[in-house]
Amino acid sequence: MHASAFLMDLARMVAFFGLALAIFAPLERVFAARRQKIVRPAFGTDLAYYVINGIVPKLLLVAPMAVLAWSVHRAFPSVYFQQMAALPMPVRLVGALVVGDFGYYWGHRWMHRFPVLWRFHAIHHSAEHMDWLVNTRSHPVDILFGRMCSYVPLYALGLLQPTATRADSVQLLFLLIGNLWSYFIHANIRWRFGALESVIATPAFHHWHHTNDGPAYVDKNFASMMPFLDRLFGTYYVPGHLPGSYGIASPMPRDLAGQLLYPVLPPSPPAPSPAAT
Repeated sequence: MHASAFLMDLARMVAFFGLALAIFAPLERVFAARRQKIVRPAFGTDLAYYVINGIVPKLLLVAPMAVLAWSVHRAFPSVYFQQMAALPMPVRLVGALVVGDFGYYWGHRWMHRFPVLWRFHAIHHSAEHMDWLVNTRSHPVDILFGRMCSYVPLYALGLLQPTATRADSVQLLFLLIGNLWSYFIHANIRWRFGALESVIATPAFHHWHHTNDGPAYVDKNFASMMPFLDRLFGTYYVPGHLPGSYGIASPMPRDLAGQLLYPVLPPSPPAPSPAAT
C-alpha cells in the first residue's frame, strides 16, 4: 500500500470513527439497555481492533476478490451483468442487502459449527460488555471469511459489479448501510421495533446471539440485517428481555496479541483437579 493511500484510509477511518461515536455515544447514554460507562473494560482493545480491521482485511481481500470477480465474469455472459446493472438502483440495493445477508447467514453459521472457524470467531464473542464498538472486535481472518461468504453470491448474481468502468453506487450504499447497521445491532440501546423485528435486526435480536446464559440459548440469530432468515432456517430467538450475561464459556486472553494468536495456538490443557494435585 502506498503512503498516500494509507494516509487516505487512515483519514477515512478517523472520520468514520468520529461519526459513529457522535451517533452512538449519545444514544447509548439516553436509551441505554444497561447502565455502563462509555470507556468500559476492554474499550482500548476494541479500539485497537477498529484500527487493525480498518486496514488488514482490506489487504487480505485484494487477491481473493480479484480472483472471484474474474471467475464470475468468465462464467457468465457479459450481457447478463449489463442487464443487472440496468435494474433500478433501489431494486438492486434491496436485492444486494438480502442476498448479501443470506450469504453471511450461512458463513456465520459455519463459523459456529466448525472448530477451525470458531477459534477465529470466538474472539468476537468473547466480549463481556455490549456496545457499538464491540462490532470491531474480530480477528481479521474472521472478517475475511464473513465478507467472502457475502460477496460470492452478490458477485455471481451481478448485484454488485466491482469490474464496472465507473463507481457502483449500489456497492457504496451496501457498504455504508451494512457497516452502520452492524454498529447499531451491537449497541447498548434498548430500542425494539415491534412487528418489524421479523424484518429488520435490532440490538435485542443480536444481543441474544452474544448471550452466555447457557447452551440452550447459544447459536441463535445469525443474520446481520434480515431476521426472517433465522425464522426460515429455525435459528430465531428473541424473548421479551435481554440476556443476563455475554461472552463465551472458554477462557480467552485479555491482551490484543494473545487474542490475535489465539486461533493458531494449541488449546490450553485443562487445569488438573484438586484431587489430582
